[in-house]
Amino acid sequence: MTSHRFPRSARVRARCDFDRVFKAGRRAGLPILALHWHRADDAGGPRLGLAVSRKVDPHAVGRNRIKRTLREAFRHLRGELAPGDYVIVARPGAAAADRAALVAAFHDLLRRARALPGAAPAGTLAPASPPPPADASDTPPAEPACP
Repeated sequence: MTSHRFPRSARVRARCDFDRVFKAGRRAGLPILALHWHRADDAGGPRLGLAVSRKVDPHAVGRNRIKRTLREAFRHLRGELAPGDYVIVARPGAAAADRAALVAAFHDLLRRARALPGAAPAGTLAPASPPPPADASDTPPAEPACP
């Protein structure tokens, strides 16, 4: 059984880490959330960063509800995700969304970014084979760690 804790090592906290993810990461977006994902080659595991501004909800209680919901969803999926930094940016529509809509949007974003395996197809054919591994020449050089 995997632990569902959310330790400090599983959080994107430093500004330079956020900047690296925004600059070099993949992007996927929906009307209520946007995902920025930067794959990591180290065995540190997946890390989550959240950006929920006052433009999303002027009340702290609303912003904290969004963050709590997304943290909870990430904790439960952490064992299935590829190592890397995941930064979720909430958009103004997130304030009106309920918990189920936020979790569904989060899962959809992870599938769009190919960070989470898709649901099994409901058909009689066997699932398609996974895509070939990425060529090493396609990956950008590793960036130095934050000071």
